[in-house]
Amino acid sequence: MENRKVFTDKITQLDMKLCVVLLLLMSASIFSCEDSNQEISSINPENWVKRTIKINNTDSLISGKTYLSIYSQIYSQSEHKTHNLTAMVSLRNTSIKDTIYLLKAEYFDTHGKSVRTYFNQSIYLAPLETTEIIIDEKDISGGTGSNFIFEWNIPENCPEPLFEGIMNSTMGQQGLSFVTQGHRIE
Repeated sequence: MENRKVFTDKITQLDMKLCVVLLLLMSASIFSCEDSNQEISSINPENWVKRTIKINNTDSLISGKTYLSIYSQIYSQSEHKTHNLTAMVSLRNTSIKDTIYLLKAEYFDTHGKSVRTYFNQSIYLAPLETTEIIIDEKDISGGTGSNFIFEWNIPENCPEPLFEGIMNSTMGQQGLSFVTQGHRIE
């Protein structure tokens, strides 16, 4: 009878330990699934100040504007369901010898309303240099038809800058990605 009591006490202790472990695992699982209140990084982009440059008005530069379509969301299954995307906006200097100047990068939503301006002063891109703007998957302020307008200056006989949007999303084992390219409008 005493052996039975010792055996029962050991099982009870094991049950208690198992319950504590399960409780800890469940708590960790719940807290790891909680959505944090992190700031969206697309609202706090790269520090453009370190790229700022003063352009001399006597420089003979060619001016231009480029339009780039971006998709923060796409429709999925119907017009009533959307799927959020991460967008990487790639700003590229395609010249192998000249520095180019980007004057403004403004982000617009589906309705053509300005969402934010990433920079509104001259920044430079050295030959073959690239910089990016990231629109977080959580940042749906642009909607299904968001876009950018870039203003730029380049030296004479220099290739125009290249602006691309790379949108992607992964869920489970499924993923999708696609690319858009900018078009000069001025």
